[in-house]
Amino acid sequence: MSSELLFEVVSKLNKRIRVNKSYWDYIVNVKHPSMRGLEEPVKSSLSDPVEVRKSMRDPTVHLYYGKFEQKLLCCTVVKSLNGDGFIITAYLTKKMVGDTIWREK
Repeated sequence: MSSELLFEVVSKLNKRIRVNKSYWDYIVNVKHPSMRGLEEPVKSSLSDPVEVRKSMRDPTVHLYYGKFEQKLLCCTVVKSLNGDGFIITAYLTKKMVGDTIWREK
């Protein structure tokens, strides 16, 4: 499995968040095929989200919600360890979950 970096973004919470090519392939081929070709909305959800929420199950996981099209949100789920983060998954949704920790003004 390739560990070649696909992209890295500094999030609204000032964390470096990354995903490698092989894991992104897993997301778009197995977990959420609807995310194929949507790397830019994912990056935008991290750097310029409308809201960031904390997972109800894991305090080290944050959900970054970005605008996508008219009625959808791009949710990028990130696990943070030692100040850095990595993408667990990304998907399109109509509703947000978790406890709000940051909101666009």
